[in-house]
Amino acid sequence: MIYKILCVVIMGLQLVACSAEPWVKPYERAHFADPIMSFNRDPVSASYTNHVYQAREGARGAESSEGGGCGCN
Repeated sequence: MIYKILCVVIMGLQLVACSAEPWVKPYERAHFADPIMSFNRDPVSASYTNHVYQAREGARGAESSEGGGCGCN
């Protein structure tokens, strides 16, 4: 009996999670573009370090860039 009640409660919570209203309002989305949300403190230095790493390892675009150099994508 408790199992059935628990299942009904969980199903109800799942339906509430599928509400049509977005959690983040359009006017609040500007906060996500804030530089403080970046993973790197210095994006220019991180880009250069990533370039040097890719050149040294011979793995150009292996971790973050789209597409390959062979034209097979």
